[in-house]
Amino acid sequence: MFRSFVMASALCLATAIPAAATDIDAMTDGERNAFRAEVRAYLLENPEVLMEAIAVLEQRRTQDTAQAEVAMLEDNRDEIFNDGYSFVGGNPDGDITVVEFLDYQCSFCKRAFPAVEELLASDGNIRFIVKEFPILGEASVMGSRYALAVKNLYGDDAYKTIHDEMMSLRGSLTPQTIVRLSEDLNFDHDDIRVEMESEEITTIIDANRALAERLQIQGTPSFVMGDSFVRGFLELDQMRQVIASERQEQG
Repeated sequence: MFRSFVMASALCLATAIPAAATDIDAMTDGERNAFRAEVRAYLLENPEVLMEAIAVLEQRRTQDTAQAEVAMLEDNRDEIFNDGYSFVGGNPDGDITVVEFLDYQCSFCKRAFPAVEELLASDGNIRFIVKEFPILGEASVMGSRYALAVKNLYGDDAYKTIHDEMMSLRGSLTPQTIVRLSEDLNFDHDDIRVEMESEEITTIIDANRALAERLQIQGTPSFVMGDSFVRGFLELDQMRQVIASERQEQG
C-alpha cells in the first residue's frame, strides 16, 4: 500500500513535466534511474506530498465504496425491502426502513437488540425488517428455523415474542431451550419441529444467505438503514444519527 502512495506522489510530481519525458517504458535504464532518484529526492524534501496523496486515495476509495453500495442497493431493492416472507415490525408505513441481518447466537446482535427496540419505540416512524442470517453454527440454524416455523404456524406476533426471547437469552441456544419456549407459550412443539424442516424455511434461509453475499455482508449484525449500509454493531445514538442523516437526504 505504501508503494501505491509513493507512486501516486510520483505521478503528482510528474504532472509538471511533459508527458513524453515521464514515459517510463520509453526511458533508457539510465534515464529511468535518474527519474526515480529525482522523485525520491523530491519526496524526501517534501514529505507532505505523501500525506496529500494518501488523502486523495482515501477519498477516492470512499467514493468508490459509496457508489458500489448504492448500486448493490438498487440491484437488490425488492429482496431487501419487500421479499414477502421476512418479519416486518415497527411502523409498517414508516418513512425509513431498517433491515437487520442477525444471528441468535451472535453476542453483538444481542447487544444491539435493546438499542433497536428503543429506536423503534422512541421514533415511531421506522419500518423494521428482520433477515434471518444464521452463520455461527448449527445452534444458529436451529434458532432461525424455529423462529420462522413459529411465524409460519402462529403469525407475526408469535414470531416477535420468540425473536425477543431468543435475543434476550443468556447462554447457548439448545434444543431444550426451544422446547421450553414452546411449552411456555402453549405452542405445539411437534408441529413446529415438522415445520422447521420444511422446504419453505430452507428456501428462505438460503435466499437470505444469497442476498447477504450479493451485498457483501459477512457478519452480524449488519444493517441497511434507508439507503445506508452499516456493517457491525451500533450504539443507540449512532443509529439515531444514521436515521437522521437518511431523513435529511430524503429532504
